[in-house]
Amino acid sequence: MDFPARPAQACATPAGLLSALGLTEVQVMKSRDYLVVVDRADQVLSLLPDFAALVKVDLGDAGSIVTSPGEGDVDYVCRFFAPSVGINEDPATGSIHCTLAPYWAKRLGKESMRAQQLSARGGTVECAVVGDRVKIAGSARLYLQGNLEL
Repeated sequence: MDFPARPAQACATPAGLLSALGLTEVQVMKSRDYLVVVDRADQVLSLLPDFAALVKVDLGDAGSIVTSPGEGDVDYVCRFFAPSVGINEDPATGSIHCTLAPYWAKRLGKESMRAQQLSARGGTVECAVVGDRVKIAGSARLYLQGNLEL
């Protein structure tokens, strides 16, 4: 898939965001969604957000991406939370890589990266930053098939 890049910019941290995520002392930026950067993959994996508190944080229609460097053959890991739009945690979110890929490309000095979403279901994608675009590839499983009649 080929999407426009959405690089994150420095921003003020919304009141209550970090405590709702159970985090302190992190870097926070904003694109469409808030990008929260932590130091280690185990921090991303072990997050237990307080969704009742997170839904009350004024993020507009944005969600919260939490990310860190990956381990082994994974360049970065992430999770995505958007309870204000009815999604406590999205298990595999392609669109967040429009923000993540430019951030990690710059930080790691790489154009192509492997990313893993650490939700309970999880997902792995390959991302490449090409100019102002992000190319995202991965595997999917058919879970529903049907016909529409008009």
